[in-house]
Amino acid sequence: MSIGRIFGIAGSAIQAQSMRLNTTASNIANAESVAGPDGQVYKPKQVVFEATPMGAPGDASSAGVRVQGVVENQAEPRKVHNPGHPYADEQGMVTMPAVNVVEEMVNMISASRAYQNNVEMLATTKSLLEKTLQLGN
Repeated sequence: MSIGRIFGIAGSAIQAQSMRLNTTASNIANAESVAGPDGQVYKPKQVVFEATPMGAPGDASSAGVRVQGVVENQAEPRKVHNPGHPYADEQGMVTMPAVNVVEEMVNMISASRAYQNNVEMLATTKSLLEKTLQLGN
């Protein structure tokens, strides 16, 4: 496997994990929101990854992972009893997003570690490349 492929694969993984971190942060930030700018309850989002197969030997951009899309969670919003809230219905229930903060934190830790692993892989590859060049001197 060429150095270009290693950088391409790790770079694509870093981009994908960055998108996952941003999406998870958005879910956590909106966990207690009642309504968004459109007046609707926030729907948590999930990033969907897709592996890209290795193509031609010289094409470093053809291997790795990419974000296939971001999908909204279709789970029912949760209802919280809070009769004094301005958005409460006749029964005193407030509709809140279906965000599980604990699951989102686990997702964030996982994405953060994957991101760090890929950065470390790039640093190790760079270090090995530098040592290889030093051997030639």
